Amino acid sequence: MNMLDLMEFVVTEDASDLHLVVGEPPTVRLHGRLVNVPGYEVLTPEITMDLCKQIIPERSWNELQQELGADFGFAYGTKARFRVATYYQKHSIALVLRQIPNRLLSFEQIGLSDHIKQLCYEPRGLILVVGPTGSGKTTTLATMIDFINVNRDCNIVTVEDPIEYYHDHKKSSVSQREVGVDVHTFDTGVIKAMRQDPDIILVGEMRDLSTIEAAVRAAETGHLVFSTLHTTGAARTVDRIVDVFPVNQQEQIRTQLAGNLKAVVSQILVPKKGGKGRVAAFEIMMNTTAIAANIRDRKTASITSSIQTGTQIGMRTLDMSLVDLYKRDLIERSELFRLAQDMEDVKEKIGERVVGEEAGSGRGQTAHQQQQQQQRGAHPPRR
Repeated sequence: MNMLDLMEFVVTEDASDLHLVVGEPPTVRLHGRLVNVPGYEVLTPEITMDLCKQIIPERSWNELQQELGADFGFAYGTKARFRVATYYQKHSIALVLRQIPNRLLSFEQIGLSDHIKQLCYEPRGLILVVGPTGSGKTTTLATMIDFINVNRDCNIVTVEDPIEYYHDHKKSSVSQREVGVDVHTFDTGVIKAMRQDPDIILVGEMRDLSTIEAAVRAAETGHLVFSTLHTTGAARTVDRIVDVFPVNQQEQIRTQLAGNLKAVVSQILVPKKGGKGRVAAFEIMMNTTAIAANIRDRKTASITSSIQTGTQIGMRTLDMSLVDLYKRDLIERSELFRLAQDMEDVKEKIGERVVGEEAGSGRGQTAHQQQQQQQRGAHPPRR
């Protein structure tokens, strides 16, 4: 079994992931669903070990044996790069390969507004792109870094594990450092980067307290810092960062975030109507005076309300984004309701909110039904 043939299938079908686990055939995630690759037998421990050895670097093989897991990047010619996670399960090797397209996307292709472009011109501060695994955070960050690379003359330093999108030198100079290859840890990479005359620092992931401390310090000392977290929503992101710190440091980090956090872009991927492909929905929070006060005064629950009143400067809640996608006929009604944070508000926005005093008894009408009844009253049917 040839790994390059499997990669070719992933690229041709535009799948996001390839799963290789003993006991089932090779499987891809296609438009969000897991599908077996046709024409392949069930994998055995010998096959998965051979597939792994076809692509794994020696250093990562040693790490796999010592730590029972290893992550690395692999370039499939000029067609794509893959982020590879290899690990042991049931005493055998398993692999998951995430496809990283070589082509960088524009803000318009991702679905982000010009307000996000303006963040790329900030002289300093912290910008976070958050969301669950596989939600496109890396792609969004790569688009923002590429925009800076094209439009600003900056020194950009990235610390990644592994390097996913490769950035050529354009108007900016770009140095990309891979954890485990070019630098030992994320926090060390950030600390060292501050001595390399950077304007922009990208931290692939804020995984632990020391990395978060280093990233916030870099933002405080005059650098524009980009990073990611595995959270959903701006309020939960702030709480997650604060909760990482010891209790006696939490007031300090709240003050630091209030002063240095520029924006949180939270995103999820939603299956498109018709089942082919996925589209991103975003919550966007800009750090206004009101939101800074929410952060500083432990009132993160009020952040959503502040976002709702800040649409004129580009802010939007996740529900606003989902309703917009639904009204543009890009997602199904079922997906809208599955992901909505405030169901009644969403129903009102699409004209389906239950109205009338009898709504609680089940005899109420949606706004849409009420409108239809009023129209029938004005124009009774012919007999």
